[in-house]
Amino acid sequence: MFAIATAAERCAARPRRRARRAVVRGSRRLWATLWLCALSLATIASAAVAPAPARVVAQSPTYRLVGLLRGDTLSLRVSRALDGTPVTNAAVTVEFRGRSYPATATVDGGYSIRTPQLTAPGPTAFAFEIRAGNETQVLRGVLTGFAKPRSGHGRVRQLGWWILNFSVCIGFLALLSRRRKRADS
Repeated sequence: MFAIATAAERCAARPRRRARRAVVRGSRRLWATLWLCALSLATIASAAVAPAPARVVAQSPTYRLVGLLRGDTLSLRVSRALDGTPVTNAAVTVEFRGRSYPATATVDGGYSIRTPQLTAPGPTAFAFEIRAGNETQVLRGVLTGFAKPRSGHGRVRQLGWWILNFSVCIGFLALLSRRRKRADS
């Protein structure tokens, strides 16, 4: 009926239990380390995904204008087409979607406009009027790229799924090997 374990049998079973506990503790530490690495990789991946700003380029025989859109702000750089020197003393007006906006001069020698109309989806055609001295020119360009900043959530989500899949597979293999060891003893 009931088997009474002798002192020798109990002493022989203790090292096996200790070994199993050590394996369980080691596997828990391994899992914790893997999850911490996965979380740090996910944060690095989300931080490394810097959205490429939308860009508009317009050129004439006299001027070259490059605009970068970040959120609701369009930053403009105007330079001379022949030698690339920046034009800092001009009045720039930006027209798009049926409205005209005056660009303000920035400290670094560029120009910028800020309006919520810039975040509207879809391609946008711009007309830039540059008045420098007695000369006025209109440059036309189309916004290319992404009007709204992209986020790295898709990549982080995909990384999370990969980590989850590997975790499940490794856990399944660990359980399988544990069953095989039990069957052998």
